[in-house]
Amino acid sequence: MIFKCRNCGGNTVYEPSRKRMYCPHCESLDSENIVQEGSLTQCANCGAPITPGQYASAGRCEHCGSYLVHNERIEGVYEPHLILPFKINKDMAVERLNQEFHKKTFLPSSFLSQKSLEKLEGIYVPFWLYDYQAHYDFEGEGTRVRSWRQGDTEYTETSYYHIIRQMEADFDKVPVDASFVMDDGEMDLMEPYAYQELEDFDPKYMSGFDGEVYNQSAPELEGRAQVKVRDASESLMQQSLAGYNSIRSGRKNLNLNRDGVRYALMPVWMYLYQYQGKTWRFQVNGQTGKVIGKTPVSRGKVLLYGLTTMVSVSTIFYLIMAILSAV
Repeated sequence: MIFKCRNCGGNTVYEPSRKRMYCPHCESLDSENIVQEGSLTQCANCGAPITPGQYASAGRCEHCGSYLVHNERIEGVYEPHLILPFKINKDMAVERLNQEFHKKTFLPSSFLSQKSLEKLEGIYVPFWLYDYQAHYDFEGEGTRVRSWRQGDTEYTETSYYHIIRQMEADFDKVPVDASFVMDDGEMDLMEPYAYQELEDFDPKYMSGFDGEVYNQSAPELEGRAQVKVRDASESLMQQSLAGYNSIRSGRKNLNLNRDGVRYALMPVWMYLYQYQGKTWRFQVNGQTGKVIGKTPVSRGKVLLYGLTTMVSVSTIFYLIMAILSAV
């Protein structure tokens, strides 16, 4: 599948800054026509053979550069229920990344000038979104301690309370990425997305970007979703127990009932930079602009910072001692 401009025949793509389909050749808007020619192994534009990866659902033809959406991997069991369109375009993502770099105190001074771009792409990452109903039954003992002084005597009173809590909570769209390529920890750090902006799946949003079909099924990944829900439930329960000096748990029963699961595509900008022979990877949330990734650290800057801090503390110490001696 390819989206072609009805005016000039060029490849139309989804432009996040406009929130519309855009033809970069004649600059027309919403002029796309769907061309269903081609296949998973043949470009719908130039007819050349293509070799998409094992999980690729969208990408560029290596011969003509056209953005293709692979029907075989967005239909049937692979059809997404929802998609979160890119809100940040490439230029905006680069700006967010540079802003993040300039915040790094210990970033080598040569990094910004010497780094070379190895890879830059926007990709729709597959996610499973789970809905749960949680029932938490808690029983325990809490204490509240009160102290006061009367004359020369200090008194302490400890009160004991029998605590019973029953909590019902609904969790909607708990996200778990279903991509082998993306690091699970990094994808968790990309959250949260504004899930209220999810839309029913439309393949036009994929034109102009890479995409992946889910690499693992919903049952395979449900354990990760349950960990998130259990942690969130525990946090909510602890908030309800605030006000006690100590709590001893007696009974803690948390039951989860899955209420539904949906397959969705989430937007991520991926950057790979080369610096001094090493590849550095960064991701930018394609909706919020949140940046995730590690940067190189200048040992010289760290050492200088430590020495400066030591000198400052020593100077303050000697000044205090001088003042005290004078007094």
